[in-house]
Amino acid sequence: MAIRTIRIIGDSILEKKTKPVKEMTERLQELISDMFETMYDANGVGLAAPQVGILKQIFVVDIGDGNRYVAINPEIRTLGEEVQTGEEGCLSVPGKEGIVTRPMKIEVKALDQNMQEYTLEASGFLARAFSHENDHLNGILYTEKVEGELEDVVYEELDEEEAI
Repeated sequence: MAIRTIRIIGDSILEKKTKPVKEMTERLQELISDMFETMYDANGVGLAAPQVGILKQIFVVDIGDGNRYVAINPEIRTLGEEVQTGEEGCLSVPGKEGIVTRPMKIEVKALDQNMQEYTLEASGFLARAFSHENDHLNGILYTEKVEGELEDVVYEELDEEEAI
């Protein structure tokens, strides 16, 4: 496993649409492992393949609910009309966040890391994370959906005593 370089806003690859995955390969398995490692290293909750320079329909999500999600060739549809509005950030837009409205509930149909199809109903923060990462697969950054202005955000480092 390796930590990959996260592409930053302004990199044209972030504006491109991705291609479906046709078959799982050893290189794609390695990519998925690297994406999780890269996401954890950057303290993120989701990472899409274009963010590490790969134009494939793959993203990973871990919101800390005890599950690690891999979505390959995802299809997302909104369930109901209820929405959620809240702060959102992105590993490709460091030091910024903005207010974004997304569906409260979604249904995801995707392939997992073993190319097995699954369907998942997600709500709240998980729905937000899946929707955000899925946008990356279509060349859309959350900055295009921000209501108002992007705000600067400072992440404070915890010293060793605070981390315990």
